[in-house]
Amino acid sequence: MPDFRRTALLAASAAAAIALVTACDPGGTTDTAGGTTAPAASAPANPSEPSSSAPSAPAGGGTGLQTASSSTLGTIVTDGSGYTLYRFDKDTAKPPVSNCNGDCAKLWPPVMASDNPQLKGIDAKLVSTVTRADGSKQVTLNGWPLYRYTPDTKPGDTKGQGVKGTWWAVTPTGGKAAPAASPATGGYGY
Repeated sequence: MPDFRRTALLAASAAAAIALVTACDPGGTTDTAGGTTAPAASAPANPSEPSSSAPSAPAGGGTGLQTASSSTLGTIVTDGSGYTLYRFDKDTAKPPVSNCNGDCAKLWPPVMASDNPQLKGIDAKLVSTVTRADGSKQVTLNGWPLYRYTPDTKPGDTKGQGVKGTWWAVTPTGGKAAPAASPATGGYGY
């Protein structure tokens, strides 16, 4: 009988640990293929919009970080589903520190780390993680913690660019994306 109790106690402990780990993943979950799924999105503002406009996880684990071309910002970084990723000026890169927690992290969900991030067009040497205040791991690019912006409702949206002068789409080197300079339209080019 003591072996049965010990086995039952171990099984109950394992179930509790799994439930705790699952509950502590506020920014998304890690799928079994090693990719990071997008955090749950709020309902679309227009209920007649198809639900496909909400962020979704990359199929089959997809690319965790990839480059994309923005007509206004040049080359930026997106998640595997094509949603723009951002950096926050109130964070630090050296050492990496994430300062967006609580309500901030609800509007700007952190990109959570997976065991095997898939990269496309991103130098793997620049990708790492930082431990957040809640103990979870967040992806960093050249030290900068990465986030999504909840109002970006479809791949390619860059609505978070320049918000409050502290949020910026991130470049493949971890820099701030900026609008491309427009060519001179005449005159002497001064």
